[in-house]
Amino acid sequence: MKTKIILLAVMTFLCHLSFSQNIDIKKLDTYFETLETNNKFMGSVAISGKGKIIYEKSVGYADIETGQKLNENFKFRIGSITKTFTTVLVLKAVEEKRIALEQTIETYFPTITNAEKITLNHLLYHKSGIFNFTNDENFLDWHTETKTKKEIIELISQGGSNFEPGKKSEYSNSNFVLLTYILEEIYEKSYSDLLNEKIVKPLGLNNTYLGNEINIANNECYSYTFEGKWIKSPEFNSSISNGAGAIVSTPADLTIFSDALFKGKLISKKSLAQMKTLNGSFGMGLIRMPYYEKIGLGHGGTVDGFRSIFVHFEKEKISVAITSNALNYNLNNISIAILGCIFDDSIEIPDFTTYKIASEDLDMYTGNYINEKYSLIIDITKKDDSLFGQMKGQPSFYIEATEKDKFESDLFGVVMEFNIPEKTLILKQNGQRIVFIKD
Repeated sequence: MKTKIILLAVMTFLCHLSFSQNIDIKKLDTYFETLETNNKFMGSVAISGKGKIIYEKSVGYADIETGQKLNENFKFRIGSITKTFTTVLVLKAVEEKRIALEQTIETYFPTITNAEKITLNHLLYHKSGIFNFTNDENFLDWHTETKTKKEIIELISQGGSNFEPGKKSEYSNSNFVLLTYILEEIYEKSYSDLLNEKIVKPLGLNNTYLGNEINIANNECYSYTFEGKWIKSPEFNSSISNGAGAIVSTPADLTIFSDALFKGKLISKKSLAQMKTLNGSFGMGLIRMPYYEKIGLGHGGTVDGFRSIFVHFEKEKISVAITSNALNYNLNNISIAILGCIFDDSIEIPDFTTYKIASEDLDMYTGNYINEKYSLIIDITKKDDSLFGQMKGQPSFYIEATEKDKFESDLFGVVMEFNIPEKTLILKQNGQRIVFIKD
């Protein structure tokens, strides 16, 4: 699911050589073991080439409290990758002539603004204008609670519209929750049953289903966020996310799904072509992921402390899936390392050298920092022996000292440089440089 911070990894990859199945497995193992040792990543990875698994790796814990280690059988919440599965179900319904992409949604949702103008196409391409209900200012207060279909529709209706349907693209979980309800109504079956009947059973996906409360006894791992140490995350209630983000799976199952989808085993060539065609910023349940001249298609997902992504390169017949239940590093960097190893055997083992700073010395950095030009406020706080940053209206995030007066968040690619005498903070991210003044 897409929440208020970062939910979807849109990757830009670089490479120039062709695929070889001679992957440097030892070096790739070392890479993931280095991430694990430095508290950067826990999770699982699978790579398939020409329809066969050619690499699998799991590092870290499914349950830190009990010391239960991860292995290839543990399942992860895959967040918004669920939308790709939902898109397949919608297009299968179109092929069965139960619905049409051009039909509007007022029959199903008369209380939603512009329902008489919004088509299924608009929902699939994130062009509906419907308010993303997970951006509700109180969302984090109720996201762990069970919500009925009626309650969710009311929340979405109350949010209104952000723009006229079809005028632009804007990611909204509301679109795919509504598509879920439409599927359930036209088939008179639950989303879970439809998923199992039309995708899971035909492909033999033994570890993929609509999730519920996490059950470690069923090889479902917990998720964590890093706050100087790993802290277990609260669980997003699947009654809220449903067909927008509630599926659990493994990387191996995701590569099977990916390979089958792009081979045309799930939907017709016409439907697959529609999924792959960009309309604005998005395809239908897919996002473009270029890697030099190579073009991959896939999707990413974020829910609780879980981060996941799958990408398929059609020409090379390669699928990659990453599922993480604990991430303190940029998922894009991990993806680049994997693809570098796949395409040219080039992979750099990162150096996670840190700067030691006494707990009492962290106090000099705390406080509110303001940029009046952009109306931005960053609150720097200390918890135990760690420092955290928080933009106004967003959750806090851990920052780690890398040099004197310099802190970084590897997860979000943020660098913060403090000048204590001048009471300034320089924030660097994605090529931007913003100066804040201490209040």
